[in-house]
Amino acid sequence: MNLVLDSVLPLFALILAGYLCGVFRVLGPAATDSLNLFVVWLALPALLFQAVAQASWVEVNHPAFILSIAAGMLVPFALWLVVALGRGRAPARQPGAGLTDASIEGLAASYPNSGFMGVPLCLAVFGREGLHPAIIATLLTACLLFGLSLALIEVGLQQGRGTGRALLRVSAILARNPLLIAPVLGLAVALARLPLPGPVLRFTGLLGGAASPCALVTIGLFLAQSRAAGQGRAGRREVLAIVALKLVLQPLITGVLVFRVFDLGQPWASAALLLSALPVGTGPFMLAKLYDRKAAITARAILLSTVLSLLTISLLVAWIGRARPEAP
Repeated sequence: MNLVLDSVLPLFALILAGYLCGVFRVLGPAATDSLNLFVVWLALPALLFQAVAQASWVEVNHPAFILSIAAGMLVPFALWLVVALGRGRAPARQPGAGLTDASIEGLAASYPNSGFMGVPLCLAVFGREGLHPAIIATLLTACLLFGLSLALIEVGLQQGRGTGRALLRVSAILARNPLLIAPVLGLAVALARLPLPGPVLRFTGLLGGAASPCALVTIGLFLAQSRAAGQGRAGRREVLAIVALKLVLQPLITGVLVFRVFDLGQPWASAALLLSALPVGTGPFMLAKLYDRKAAITARAILLSTVLSLLTISLLVAWIGRARPEAP
C-alpha cells in the first residue's frame, strides 16, 4: 500500500490537476496543444536521448521483453480489425467506417500510454531500473504500433491509388518523429562509446526532468478535451469493447508471455505487465482529429480507461510491491 501511495497516487493527482484545469478553463485548448508539443518535441526526447546514450547493451538486450510487449499490442489491434471489417461497415453508408476508422479504433484498443504515463510510472515504481523497459515500450508503441496504424489509415484513404504512396507518407511521418529521432541519436552515441559532456548532461537532465510532470498534466488536459468531444451515448458497446481489450486482454497476453513462456527476470517481467496495463494513450484521439474522423469513441475510451486504470494500476502496483519487497 505504501508503494501505491508513494508512486501511483501522485501521478494520478497530476493528471487530475490537468483535468480540472481543463474543465474549469484555467488552461484552454491552446495550452493543451502547446504543452503537448513541449513534451513531444523537447522534454521527452531529451529524457530518451540521455537514457539511451548512457545505456549499455546488457541493459537493453531483452528480446523476450520486446516480443512480449509487441504481441500484447498487436493481438488486440488485429482482433479489432478483423471484427470491425468483418461486420461489413461500408464507408459509402457510414463515412466513419472502413479501414481508416477501424485502424484508429484498433489503435485505441492496443495503444498503451507508454511515453506520457509509462515512463514516470516505471520510474516511480522501479527507480532508474524501470527507465529502459519504459523507453523500449515507448519506441515499440511509437514505431511499430503507431506506424502500422498510420500505414493502414493511409492505405484506406488512398484506395485505388496503390499502397506505395501511403507507405512513403508513413515513412516520412515516422522519420520526423522526435520520439524516434532522439533515441536513435542516443543509440549512435552509445555505440560510439562517446561520453556525454557535462553541459550536455545538465541540459538533457533539466529538460528531461520536466517530461514526467508536464506529460501527466497534459494527459489531464487531453481528458478534459476528450470529455467534451465524447459526449453522448452513441458507440457505448464499441467503447466498452475497446477498454476491455486494452485493460484486460493486452496485459493478459503480455503477462502470460513474460511469466509463463519466457520466465523473464525482474524488473523486466513486472515492468512489461505494468506497461501493458496502462490506459489508452492520446495517440488515437490525435489521429482521429488529424484525419477529421469522428473522435467520440476514442475520446470516451481514453477517458474511461484512464479512470478505471486508477484502480487496476493501483492493484497491480500493490501486487508488484508484495512480490518485490525491495522496490522503492
